[in-house]
Amino acid sequence: METTQKPSVLIVGGGIGGMAAALSLSRLGLAVTVLEQASTLGEIGAGIQLAPNAFAALDALGVGERTRAKAVFTERLVMMDAVDATEVGTFVVDAAFRARFSNPYAVIHRADIHGAILDAVRTSPLITFVTSSQVTDVMEDADGVTVVDAAGRSFRADVLIGCDGVKSVIRERIVGDAVRVSGHVVYRAVVPAADMPADLRWNAPVVWAGPNCHLVHYPLRNGEQYNLVVTFHSREQEAWSVTDGSKEEVLSYFDGIDAQPRQLLHKPTTWRRWSTADRDPVANWSTQRMTLLGDSAHPMLQYLAQGACMALEDAVTLGEAVRACDFDMAAAFQLYQTSRIARTARVVLSAREMGRLYHARGVERLVRNDLWRGRTPAQFYEALAWLYGWTAQTCLAATGKEAA
Repeated sequence: METTQKPSVLIVGGGIGGMAAALSLSRLGLAVTVLEQASTLGEIGAGIQLAPNAFAALDALGVGERTRAKAVFTERLVMMDAVDATEVGTFVVDAAFRARFSNPYAVIHRADIHGAILDAVRTSPLITFVTSSQVTDVMEDADGVTVVDAAGRSFRADVLIGCDGVKSVIRERIVGDAVRVSGHVVYRAVVPAADMPADLRWNAPVVWAGPNCHLVHYPLRNGEQYNLVVTFHSREQEAWSVTDGSKEEVLSYFDGIDAQPRQLLHKPTTWRRWSTADRDPVANWSTQRMTLLGDSAHPMLQYLAQGACMALEDAVTLGEAVRACDFDMAAAFQLYQTSRIARTARVVLSAREMGRLYHARGVERLVRNDLWRGRTPAQFYEALAWLYGWTAQTCLAATGKEAA
């Protein structure tokens, strides 16, 4: 591939991963066009968690401080047994934690982190946005990539990055595999702090782990709101979807739960229902001129709270690979995926296993509680070092190339 002129880039998808990729590549001087199927640039959803590896990536992209200004910094991570309301374990994320991993643990509204990245993206003259563009076809040839959207418009560039999520059109072209519907349904809502029970207004992500179900809550936006996430194993044959939900369905899955967490199920006035899916890890997600990023590359279940974190890492690693390969994009795509596939596969598979632990029942529930009770901070640090210890400076280390 010609390397004397910096290549042009199409990015399909304007979510957190797509915006981070656009920012990463534009900072190298590449012209980027972002195609977003929605009519406006923004994020739906509710809260997400940001572990230290996410902040390492955000700092590398130059938007760490913007994001910190919108985040809520938590004091600890807590797991409670939802059956009897006893504490299973507390993971303190204090000064010692920040010293160990060089960054904090925080929670943030999805729209706020997307906005922080978008504000930076909008300052770049190299980035062009096209909204209301739902890509329906993609064609790669020896000289570039062409995409066609539902409106019949055609766009062409030297290379393409697929950031179009779990149902990625670009992944279908590159990989052609099926989504793996988990059968786990997630309800999400945002509740005003004034409506939260006083005994549950904790400055912490709290997991109430129950048999085949769990609840999570944590503060957002300076403590003015609380994010509430409810997950259960559906009795129905599920297909990947996002719809409006009903309180009656939620309540029907939480009969065996203690009254303290169960009261949360009555607080939201509206719910959104996600029937969740991931995909089995693959050994290749690139061609000569196309690659995948974020949920397009490695969609994962929510149990490790790492979906956005992995997309941010992807964006930084892709930029570093392009730099290391001197804008030879075919080589950069190979270096990028070589640096990412094993790590992201480990997160995908670990998230599945964490879901099993969250939803343990019977004797498995007792074993889980015994495993986690009494763990010291040092033991937690060691267990999570592989995940939280990621840095931009060593993101290409597995291949022998160093980031700038």
